[in-house]
Amino acid sequence: MKPERTLTIGIDIDGTVTEPSSIVPMMNESFGKHLRYEDCFVYNLAEVYGISDEAFVDWLDKHGERLYDEAPVHGTADLILRSWFNRHRLIYISAREARHREVTLNWFSRYRIPFHELDLIGSHDKLAAAQRWNVDLFLEDRLENALQLSEALEIPILLFDTPYNQGTLPELVHRVHSWEQVDALVESLPIKRLLGSQS
Repeated sequence: MKPERTLTIGIDIDGTVTEPSSIVPMMNESFGKHLRYEDCFVYNLAEVYGISDEAFVDWLDKHGERLYDEAPVHGTADLILRSWFNRHRLIYISAREARHREVTLNWFSRYRIPFHELDLIGSHDKLAAAQRWNVDLFLEDRLENALQLSEALEIPILLFDTPYNQGTLPELVHRVHSWEQVDALVESLPIKRLLGSQS
């Protein structure tokens, strides 16, 4: 019988485990706009909403806790992650700041989303954290992160399809459309660091 594969999976939170469109209604409410999720053609929402980067940072500083508390789960992320927990090591690496750890833990608890480690690094540069946790693959929605991680670490990246991450992808970055597709790919991808007979 083939042994179960044990992977260390790096997982982004916002737009990956949470529904990518969840920030749009709150931004519309604050800035008097009527934009749709489909209008978010770049990751930088300051550009989409025609505001300064400073204004967006200030908005997130004031509304981040509510955003993180109210965001719905992305598809069947909770079910898939629960099914992985006893087989794979789940390392969440997020640009959220450390001060949002409590609201994040409460959200994980509410939706029964399991984790082994929760690393809130306060930056979009996740390379050092991914190296520190020695991840075998990474789940992400930000194109720039996917490109950086795949090139530097030479590991598969599963990129959730969104309006803001379109473009040609290198071989190691796989565009995905659902958590069910992610689940199937995790079972089939050639993972670089699998050990011995598991490779």
